Parts: sequence; structure tokens; C-alpha cells
Amino acid sequence: MHGTKDIIQDAATLPVEERVIVVDCLLRTLNPPDAEIDGAWAMIARRRLADLRSGRVKSVPGDQVFAKVKQRFAR
Repeated sequence: MHGTKDIIQDAATLPVEERVIVVDCLLRTLNPPDAEIDGAWAMIARRRLADLRSGRVKSVPGDQVFAKVKQRFAR
């Protein structure tokens, strides 16, 4: 039987796509998907995308967002 270190070393040698699958599967064991919550988040995402596409809201470049966060927490 493999120990934790062996499993991690083996996983680290996998191609990126396969590592993503391993990580996703492990995370699902800690926080199982909930169809109701997933559906609610999907509705929010669709609404936000529609707001962006219609021009009702404007996007903010990521570098501006992170600059603001750094500024706020630098105090």
C-alpha cells in the first residue's frame, strides 16, 4: 500500500489534465456537490454574464482590482 508521500509523488508526475481530475475528485470527497447549490450558482453566473453582455454593468480589469485590494490592506 502506498503512503501519502508516495501517492503525492506519483500524482505529481501525471500530466496537468490528469492532476486536475485527481484534485477535483479529492475535493469532492471533502465537499460533495449539491445540485441545488450548483444550480443557484449557475443562475447567478448566467445573470451576471447577461448583465455584462448587455452593458448594464462594466467589467473592471483584474490589475485594478488587485491594486485596490493591496491599497486597502496596506493600511
